[in-house]
Amino acid sequence: MATTEYFVRYLQRRDLLSEADIACLRAIPTVHVCFRPGEVIVPRGRLATRSCMMLRGMAARRHDLVGRPGERVITALHVPGDFVDLHGFVLAGLEHDVISVGESEVEFVEHADLRRITQDFPHLTRLLWMSTVIDAAIHRQWLVATASLRSSAHLAHLLCELYTRLSSVGAAQDHRFTLPLLQKELADILGYTPIHVNRAVRDLRADGLIRWTGSEVEILDWQRLVRLARFDPEYLDLGRVRR
Repeated sequence: MATTEYFVRYLQRRDLLSEADIACLRAIPTVHVCFRPGEVIVPRGRLATRSCMMLRGMAARRHDLVGRPGERVITALHVPGDFVDLHGFVLAGLEHDVISVGESEVEFVEHADLRRITQDFPHLTRLLWMSTVIDAAIHRQWLVATASLRSSAHLAHLLCELYTRLSSVGAAQDHRFTLPLLQKELADILGYTPIHVNRAVRDLRADGLIRWTGSEVEILDWQRLVRLARFDPEYLDLGRVRR
């Protein structure tokens, strides 16, 4: 299977791609794999020979806490178009697991093929590097949100970010998107208890900001949600085409 079009859109929102660049991306051989909820997509500590891109669903970076069995922290969410573990291309192994959030599909790319791109396509090489830098920017913004926002505002920031990332590659529209996270997983992301997460969801609903049914989220008032979350998408580096 050819490289996901979501990843092509991911790059095109941030820089110009030549016809040769696009042809190269679409010609990369990939292996398509489906995963069940909670299944490990990329295990920690293993010397990787391939990296994966999200095609459908979501994935999470899960860190198990040393000396505290059963406790974990989620430090990132990945959506269609994300090159999830590209940094594994240059590292000996990951210090965390990448797990499937709900049902998911990914495309694996062999590191040998990535190595050929770095040798023959310098512009694409810079863009691959850029995607890892954006991952780091998202992680920093999560730290800022954790330190500066509380309860419903913190959850609102996560919802604004996820919708923006999904809509930027055409995986969501009309302020509706699928969020297959359990309350326990939301708690692991936000650093709250499931009870506090439930209250935050209830507050956003009561204020008329969202409609959340099962895994389907609809943002009813985008501007008010953005103001509550103090959300500024600059860190996602969207719409900044370089020439």
